[in-house]
Amino acid sequence: PLFRSDPFIDRSERGFYGDVIEEIDASVGKVLDAVRERGLSENTIVIFSSDNGPWLEYGDMGGSAGLLRAGKGTTFEGGMRVPTIVWWPGTAKPGVVTDPGATLDLLPTFCALAGVAAPTDRTLDGADISGRIRGNSASPRDTVFYYRGDILYAVRNGPWKMHFRSRPRSGAKETIHEIPLLYHLERDPSEKKDLAKKHPEIIERLRAVAEAHTTTLKPVENQMVKVLPKKKPDQD
Repeated sequence: PLFRSDPFIDRSERGFYGDVIEEIDASVGKVLDAVRERGLSENTIVIFSSDNGPWLEYGDMGGSAGLLRAGKGTTFEGGMRVPTIVWWPGTAKPGVVTDPGATLDLLPTFCALAGVAAPTDRTLDGADISGRIRGNSASPRDTVFYYRGDILYAVRNGPWKMHFRSRPRSGAKETIHEIPLLYHLERDPSEKKDLAKKHPEIIERLRAVAEAHTTTLKPVENQMVKVLPKKKPDQD
């Protein structure tokens, strides 16, 4: 649900949604001001990101994915790709990077930045991207797996992304693709031009990447059932 407090009502020219963004921006600013006032800027790292793309079914109240395809509830880029801002004065240099990353990477990255060992009692799906944040190395992540619940819908390796399954919007019926959809995200971030028939060799390579990944997985208890014991099928 969207919320705006009284000082932000009609603050923006984008209506209710814009007012919410204005208030979030101001709230984050207050946190950063408090860090600065205490002289902790160079010893504090702030990462601002999101859990999914816009909820397009809400129209103007749901945000926009820009040129990216679809939105929340899908594994197209509009549903999964989100901006991430890193603030760490004196260490993180100003600029823009487009290396792939995931919130899964935050745990091993924070461990590395703090100089402590990452947990060894489980297999971590994340990668240490501290070198990318410091600006002295590229991201070690070259593959991203796109899940809904425990089902692998798509896989990206380098610029190539392949969809085994897809659905056009949140709550819609999924389509299982006999021939997976294939897109080159650097040339086609909107995922409009399916290149599967032109590049069967890429399809086979990404199938192998996905199969190698799934063989490493171990069944575990569904944690969502603990939190939402009466969850609906679309709450995955």
